[in-house]
Amino acid sequence: MNKIEHIGIAVKNLEVSNKLFAKLLGESHYKTESVESEGVKTSFFKVGSQKIELLEASNPESPIAKFIKKKGEGIHHIAFDVDDIEAEVKRLIQEGFIVLNETPKKGADNKRVVFLHPKNTNGVLIELCQEII
Repeated sequence: MNKIEHIGIAVKNLEVSNKLFAKLLGESHYKTESVESEGVKTSFFKVGSQKIELLEASNPESPIAKFIKKKGEGIHHIAFDVDDIEAEVKRLIQEGFIVLNETPKKGADNKRVVFLHPKNTNGVLIELCQEII
């Protein structure tokens, strides 16, 4: 793993949260995007060389909607940048981690993504992401 790529924060209202984080960070978000397959709308902020991803549910059955209903707004996941997502998934499975989607899927911000079950990662959802070239 190369670096923390971003921290994902589940929010109830993306527009309200964009204003809040713009005040906090001193600059506006640089990108918004919908990921229909995940039922989510996202917004990205730069913080140095890392990013903050705000996530709002776009339907009531999405993982983000379920997360907010169960836990409320807050940190949803930590994403790590990897060079070879397939090799990293294979390595982590051999190490005993539970992978939620062994086949990488298209995520936001031009990434292929895989998630690790929080049961094996001290209760934190981990996302592996690789830039789509």
